[in-house]
Amino acid sequence: MIYNKNFLLGSMLALSVASVPALAAVSSSEAARLGQDLTPFGSIKAGNGAGTIPAWDGGLTTPPDGYKGSGQHHINPFPDDEVLFTINESNVDQYSEHLTDGVKAMVEAYPSTFRIPVYKTRRTHAVPDWVAENTRENAVNAEIVGEGEGLDGAFGGYPFPILHGNNEEKAWQAIWNHLTRWRGVSVTRRSSEVAVQTDGDYSLVTSQQEAFFNFYNPEGGEEDLDNVIFYYLSFTQSPPRLAGGAILIHETLNQIINPRNGWGYNAGQRRVRRAPNLGYDSPIAASDNLRTADDTDIFNGALDRYNWKYEGMREIYIPYNNYRIGEKGTPYSEILGVSHVNPDLTRWELHRVHVVEANLKDGERHIYAKRRFYIDEDSWNIVLVDQYDGRGELWRVTMGLPKNYYELPGVWTVLDVYHDLQARRYHVLGLDTEEPNTRIFSDEVPNRRYFSPASLRRRSVR
Repeated sequence: MIYNKNFLLGSMLALSVASVPALAAVSSSEAARLGQDLTPFGSIKAGNGAGTIPAWDGGLTTPPDGYKGSGQHHINPFPDDEVLFTINESNVDQYSEHLTDGVKAMVEAYPSTFRIPVYKTRRTHAVPDWVAENTRENAVNAEIVGEGEGLDGAFGGYPFPILHGNNEEKAWQAIWNHLTRWRGVSVTRRSSEVAVQTDGDYSLVTSQQEAFFNFYNPEGGEEDLDNVIFYYLSFTQSPPRLAGGAILIHETLNQIINPRNGWGYNAGQRRVRRAPNLGYDSPIAASDNLRTADDTDIFNGALDRYNWKYEGMREIYIPYNNYRIGEKGTPYSEILGVSHVNPDLTRWELHRVHVVEANLKDGERHIYAKRRFYIDEDSWNIVLVDQYDGRGELWRVTMGLPKNYYELPGVWTVLDVYHDLQARRYHVLGLDTEEPNTRIFSDEVPNRRYFSPASLRRRSVR
C-alpha cells in the first residue's frame, strides 16, 4: 500500500527559497537501481570483496519465537553468536584502518577497561513495503532547498537513498536521511538518563517520552506536514525535585523559515513557557552539560552554522545489533561502568558507513568547531560522532548503540552514549532495562492537539 504523497511543501517555504536553485533529484533510471544492486533504502546490496561484510538479504523482519509484541523487551535473535575477536590496547594498531579516531581515543584514554568485542556482521535493517515505495518516489522528486535548510518533494521514506551532486550536497543529503529516517509512526517509552561522574557515581532522571513521526503519517502526505517532521513530548517523573516538569517539541522541516518550536512546563510555577533556546549548543541540564541540544538523537536540528563535506564511504567497526545491553532485568549498575558502559554487553560489527564532516563557519558560534559523523549505510542512523573543540582537539565521542526493532521492522539505537574525554565523564540516554516495557510502537495517528502547548499543564503530574 502506498500512502498519499504530494510534493508541495507550502507557499511559505517556496517563497523563502525561490531565489536559491534547488538540487535536482536523480533520474528514473538511477532510481531503478533501488531493490536491484542497491537495497530499497539505497545501500550497496552486495557484500565487500573480503567477505567480512555480507550481502543484504532482506534484513530482519520476523521476530524470534517467544516475542509477544511491541513493548516487550527484545529477545536476542542471535543468541549463539560468539565474539570473533576483541580490539583493545594491545592490538588497536592492527585494526586502526577500520576504527574512527574517537574510538581509538577511547582505547587510549581507558586502556585497561575499554575494549571492542567484534561479532559476525549481520545487516538486519529493513523497512515496510510502503516506506520502500515512498523512498523510490522520493529518489526522483526530493530536493534540498536553500543551503541545506530544508526539503522539498519528500514524504514517508528516505529522501535521498542515492546521494548525488557535489561533496557539500551529498553531505546535506546524508544528514537529512538521518533526520528523517524510519522509526515507526508513533512511539511511547519510559526510560532514564544518567550523567556518570569520574568516580562512577550517578543519579537517574526518569521520564516518559512520546513521539509522533509526522513525516511518516500513514493518513497524510507532504501537503499535510505543516513544516513539522515530528512532535515530541517528555514528562519528567523523577527525581522528586524535577518531577512534573515537561517539554514539548515541534521539529520543523525548515528551521530557518520556522525555527524549532519548543515549550516547557514548570511544575512548581504551574506555567507553560516558550523554550526558544532548545537548539544548537544549548546545554541539556539533565545531562550535567555533557550533551548539547543538537547532540540529542546523536544529531538533530538546523545545519546552517557549519560548512559540510561528504568524505565518502569507509568500512568501520561500529556498534550494531545491541540486544544484550537492552535485555530486561539487566541492572543499570551492570550497564554503567566508571568511565563508559560495560563493553561486555556491547556488540560491534564491520559495516560500511558514510563519513560526513562539518566545520564551523566563520562568524558562527558553537562549542564544537568540527564534527565528523559516521552514518550506517543501511539504516542511515548516525552511529558514531567525533567532536572537536576550538583548539582542534578531540573533545567528545558519541556512540549510538543500535539494534533492529523487528516489530517495525527497522534499526534504531537502544542507548545513546556521550563521552567527554577531557572531563572523563559520560552521559547515557535511554536506559529502560529496569522498566517493565521498552519502546511501544503504534500505527495510530494521534490528534495533533495532543501535542499542543495547552496539553502540557493538563497532562503533567507532579
